Amino acid sequence: MQISSQHSSQFEEIYLSHYARMKRFAMEYVIREEDAENIVQDVFLELWEQKLLLVSHTYLFAWLFTATKNRCLDLLRHKTVVRKGAEKLMDEHNIELQMKLQSLEAFDNKIFSEPDIESVVQKAIDTLPKKCREIFVMNKIEGKKQKAIAAELNISVHTVESQMTIAHRKLKEALKEYIPLLLFLLV
Repeated sequence: MQISSQHSSQFEEIYLSHYARMKRFAMEYVIREEDAENIVQDVFLELWEQKLLLVSHTYLFAWLFTATKNRCLDLLRHKTVVRKGAEKLMDEHNIELQMKLQSLEAFDNKIFSEPDIESVVQKAIDTLPKKCREIFVMNKIEGKKQKAIAAELNISVHTVESQMTIAHRKLKEALKEYIPLLLFLLV
């Protein structure tokens, strides 16, 4: 596509006469100079691609500022969404930290003085359904991988995974007073 020299010089004239004003306008809202420059450059790129140079000066001026305003709005909305997402992650992280702090503060060192902590854990394991208990023991006590357990018991890996999930949930409930110890022993 051939670009006429008239089109090019007209674009250059518009760029030189409006760029600084549009950048100042954008800076009022987006704060960072780099963002303002990118916005104004994008607006001029669109102007060039759309060949809107031939429209009246009044319309062109309105179009430039409307396009700049809209791109500023888009950037600010995007930054707001990103910030809210980051805040939500931080809130969730803070909640998790608070729960861990409370868990450690509530941790009772007396559980280590239980006469037979192994019997407490074994009793909890014994409450598991037979197949669930067998899979749990093979995995956590014998150290077998889920794939090997599935092959040995002639069941799917998915069944092993779901039985392990059931075992963890039931043991977590049965040993809730011993959770820190359970995490220490089974991880």
